Formats: sequence, structure tokens, C-alpha cells
Amino acid sequence: MSSSEDTNAGPVIRDRRRIDPATGQVRNPDLPGQAGRSGAAGGSGPSRHAAGAPGQPAPAGSGSSGGAADSTADEKARDEMAVTRAALEERTADVQRIQAEYANYRKRVERDRMAVREQALANVLAEILPALDDIGRAREHGELSGGFKSVAESLESAVGKLGLVAYGEKGDPFDPVVHEALMHSFSDEVDLATCVRILQPGYKIGERILRPARVEVAEPGGGNAAGVDDEAPDVTDGTSPDEAPADGGS
Repeated sequence: MSSSEDTNAGPVIRDRRRIDPATGQVRNPDLPGQAGRSGAAGGSGPSRHAAGAPGQPAPAGSGSSGGAADSTADEKARDEMAVTRAALEERTADVQRIQAEYANYRKRVERDRMAVREQALANVLAEILPALDDIGRAREHGELSGGFKSVAESLESAVGKLGLVAYGEKGDPFDPVVHEALMHSFSDEVDLATCVRILQPGYKIGERILRPARVEVAEPGGGNAAGVDDEAPDVTDGTSPDEAPADGGS
């Protein structure tokens, strides 16, 4: 009976394909029932869809491995974000530093340009000062008239527009920074060192002194303050004390 049943059972088909045709997944030969699957002549039977079939529970441990992979991916993304943020902060600091250096460079260039302009202007006007002195002397003597007067006024107006300013008036307090004392005297009419006469006017451009005013200065005090010694020996006879004769009788 058993032999006839074995004869009528038909051929045994073993599915050794590594890819499950129903699910498209790779079969695991280590799991039981994967390597020696058998079925009827249509390949039908519950054993065909034992692993990975739709609706069947996933193998043990598949959920934990998927969660670990997601955690690793999140951690990697956070690390990449931190590196990107650090690089962005570094580039931002570089841009801010370069911008500050450029602003300082522009200020320095502008300052140097103004200094060069003032120096060139001062050099030019310094050469015109003798002509201005001649015009001033001619005006004091009443010789500034006619066409010469028009030229002189035009020249003074032009240098005034360039920033040249004359200074120095009689009665100004003496200031060694802006005045040059060529003459000195004492007077009871002043309470402090005063410019009593302007020998040559001074000129300046802004706060820069182009030429100091040359003046006569008077200080308060009388004749004794000038260093005159009332008890000086009388030398009206033309004989100095050193030339007196050694013998008083001769």
C-alpha cells in the first residue's frame, strides 16, 4: 500500500531559486524550509510563501535593525549639519574681518589723500607769500592803485579761496606757537606779553601754520626790568678800572 502511494505521488520538485518569485526578496538558505521547499506540480502550497510573503510577519529582529539604521542616519545627518554650521560661521567671520579691513583701508587712503593735497597746497602758497608781502608794503605806502591794485586784490581773493588766512594784529597776546618775536621791550601800558607791532603778518591753512607772524613784543615793567644797573661805574673819562695806574702818585 505504501509502495503504490509513493508511485502515484508523482515527481518531487525542489525550488532552489535564491529570489522568491512571489515577493522578489532574497531567500535565506539558513532558515528552515527555504532550501528544500517542495510542492505539487503547480508549485502551489503554503510552504512556497513561508518567508517574505505578503501579509506574513517579518522575521524576528528586522524591526530593531531598521530602527538602529534610522538612528545612525539621524546621527550622521546631525554631524554633517554641525560641520556645515561651523564652516558657515567661519566664513561669516572671514567676510566680516575683510569688510572691516576694507573700511579701514578706505579711511587710510582718504586720510593720506587729504594730507598729500594739503602738503601740495602749502608748498604752492609758500612760494606766493613774498608777493603777498610786497602787496602789503605797497598798500601801507599808498602805492597800491590802478591795474596793480586789481591784480593784487584778485590774487588775495584767490589764495583766500584756497584756505590761506593772514593773522597777526597789534594788541594780540603773544603766543610763541604762532608768533615769532624779533624785537622785545618793556612797557607799563601792558599787563602781559603783547604784540605791540606786526613786522610781518603770519599765514595759516586751517590749523596748520604756514609762516608765524613776526612781531615786536612788549612785557610789563619799567626800565630797571630791562637789566639796567644804576650803580654801574662811571667811565665817562674813558678810563676803565683795570687801566688805573699801579702807583697812585704818578
